[in-house]
Amino acid sequence: MGTGKKEANRRIRQGKTGDGLANVRVKGENFYRNAKKVKTLNMYKEGKAQRNSEGKITKAASFQSRDVPDARIEPNRKWFTNTRVVSQDTLKAFRDAMAEKANDPYQVLLKSNKLPMSLIRDGQDAKGIKQHDAKVAVETSPFAEVFGPKAQRKRVKLNVSSLTDLAGDTEKSMDTYEVRLEQARLLSGISGQDEEERQVAMAIEPVFDKGQSKRIWNELYKVIDSSDVVIHVLDARDPVGTRCHSIEKYLKEEAPHKHLIFVLNKCDLVPTSVAASWVRNLSREYPTLAFHASINNSFGKGSLIQLLRQFSSLHADRKQISVGLIGGPNTGKSSIINTLLKKKVCAVAPIPGETKVWQYVSLMKRIYLIDCPGVVPPSSTDTPTDLVLRGVVRVEKVEHPEQYITAVLDKVKRHHMEKTYDLKGWTNAVELLELLARKSGRLLRGGEPDLDGVAKMVLNDFMRGKIPWFTPAPSRNTDDNGVTDRDGRLGEMPKKRDLEDAGDTSNSVSAKTAANQPGSGRGYDREEVFEGFSSDYDAPSPTDLKDEAKADGNDPDFAPADFSQRLHEMGMVQPNVTFSPSSTAKNDVRKVASDPSMIQYPPNKQNATLSVLEARRHLQQQANDDIAKTGLHGRQYKRFVDMRILINTIKLRDQGMTYAEIEERHCLEPGTVKKLGRHGVFSHVSATR
Repeated sequence: MGTGKKEANRRIRQGKTGDGLANVRVKGENFYRNAKKVKTLNMYKEGKAQRNSEGKITKAASFQSRDVPDARIEPNRKWFTNTRVVSQDTLKAFRDAMAEKANDPYQVLLKSNKLPMSLIRDGQDAKGIKQHDAKVAVETSPFAEVFGPKAQRKRVKLNVSSLTDLAGDTEKSMDTYEVRLEQARLLSGISGQDEEERQVAMAIEPVFDKGQSKRIWNELYKVIDSSDVVIHVLDARDPVGTRCHSIEKYLKEEAPHKHLIFVLNKCDLVPTSVAASWVRNLSREYPTLAFHASINNSFGKGSLIQLLRQFSSLHADRKQISVGLIGGPNTGKSSIINTLLKKKVCAVAPIPGETKVWQYVSLMKRIYLIDCPGVVPPSSTDTPTDLVLRGVVRVEKVEHPEQYITAVLDKVKRHHMEKTYDLKGWTNAVELLELLARKSGRLLRGGEPDLDGVAKMVLNDFMRGKIPWFTPAPSRNTDDNGVTDRDGRLGEMPKKRDLEDAGDTSNSVSAKTAANQPGSGRGYDREEVFEGFSSDYDAPSPTDLKDEAKADGNDPDFAPADFSQRLHEMGMVQPNVTFSPSSTAKNDVRKVASDPSMIQYPPNKQNATLSVLEARRHLQQQANDDIAKTGLHGRQYKRFVDMRILINTIKLRDQGMTYAEIEERHCLEPGTVKKLGRHGVFSHVSATR
């Protein structure tokens, strides 16, 4: 028995800090076992029956006794009457109300304590009810009692009343047999293993079977079984093609208690309006979020984490919840996990099949994330071209990739291809590949273009977002007055007019007419504004000029009124009821405060700030005119030069070319080269090049 700090703490824990004899052993007392340990050992002893030498039980264990103890029922009349009675009308109304709530993706049924939830569903429509009835009939009515000399019934008990009903049920069952068989194969992951399907699949390359193996489906079901919330990751460019309906049906029928949400990843590769349209359409079925996976510059991260916190609060009775991410290959499941954790915890690559097995990751104390390999549901309607364009297979393993370029050109607009590769004049896929091969220098022996290698490069650019393309969302209904349907997910939001159509109803009518005209099948009336995305694009901002633009925007004597109005719209003018700080007028502040009509504005020539702003506006207009003339044929002289033209001009001048020849070559305004100064001033620029 010690006397130090540990001994004092031990006494406090045991509640004996008095005489210090708590640790003294007493004869006959259990010194090494506490009450909990003794109770556990007694439970082990009671679990074994005592037997004699012959092996017969002399004393049964506590759970082996066949003696039923006497029981008494409390004398209460409630035991012998109906506790709850519901009419058919009330039950039908309850079923309709519950069905409406169940179909709402934004409402969750938390508890169902008293009412048996089997009453909500119709018994005849419940899954497996026919198999259950058949099993009960076989167990209760043996074959000998139904057929043969010992039959106890004159007529077999069937679920139909006539031969016509029997024929109708049989025909209906045969019509849905193929569909049910295909669904069973999809959910089991054994599609394509039958003899007939194997014969058909012999002509297809083995690479197109990736993502359909039984091992991948086993990994998927591990993730689904371990998850409380399932995130279905979709590609924002093609949400329909990357959506797996068989998994949704499996979750709805086999695991209705699990929550399913959609995440539209790669939303940075599509226009904002297209991503918003897809979010509105998919939100009618399940909660949908737009997301851009990036560790340093992400979008939608806060919304997704907040949604997961809400699901965690719904299951407050659990210590933690698990969130599984499923979806097709190369949709960004692992990238989303890295984005949420803001560090690389899952291996990512711009190729399909990087994730091999499932992976458990801790997001926070009560939320865990599960990464899953990409799954490709087998379908009889998907062609090899569809699988290649969805990024299911690796391009380097595809034979003859040039045959899929035609499908790429069908999905991508021509001017997007011309802008991406800076090529013009091609009429088909082969000519495009030949021009691209010669431009990039990918030639084979004899100067033949490497069509195979260039086609793989185009396919990789198509899947990795270098080539702009997207699938438009289903068209929405519009009224005659230009009001767009904005009824939200369940019709509770009022309708709202488009911003660009709010001022002029004629524009709305013309826009609606243009949207209804037959086009190339893309069905998107604002697609022309989508010119792709660039990482070095910076939108112009007027904030740099605010400090020096405190001009007389309210001056009635200011001649260019449109310029003043433009300054007001850009937020560059700060209205002042007295006079602007840049004004040179001498106003008496006390008189002006009492009578604002006494404000005296200075002439335009005396206001230096307005003169500078007007000069800048004039120069900006000239620069815009020069940019508009870029690429036009004819004698369109330019007043401004960029860095590329400036360097070329200095090089040509050093080579001895005259000023007139240089200006004619670059379509410059006569006299522009002389403004560069005398010869030799900028010679060091050409030397560094």
